[in-house]
Amino acid sequence: MKDNLIQTDTHNIVDQIAQSASRAIHSTQQAADDTLDGIGYKVEELRGQASTRLDQATQQANAIARQGLQSARDTTRRLRDTAVQVSDGTVQYVRDEPVKSVLIAAATGALLMGLASLLARSGR
Repeated sequence: MKDNLIQTDTHNIVDQIAQSASRAIHSTQQAADDTLDGIGYKVEELRGQASTRLDQATQQANAIARQGLQSARDTTRRLRDTAVQVSDGTVQYVRDEPVKSVLIAAATGALLMGLASLLARSGR
């Protein structure tokens, strides 16, 4: 029962990380799209002045944007893989050391509550 609860919590955390990573990819793609739209407008404005150079600059900008998006995707994939590994490791540790796991969780919870209480007091 406890293993199922811990595994569910772990999977929820992994899902939250994956959702955050997906939102980060979407935001990056949106920013890249907005940037490319802005670049496209400038390219059209300057095309008559230096079409050859602008074509090269556009190609370079597109390549950089593609590299940025690919980098964001790769980072998201690595984050997701790491989260899954951490999740699996946590589940295995809880199975191997259930009492120690509960004690660690209780101590962590107490520490977080103490920090939250301290921050709440200092905010007043």
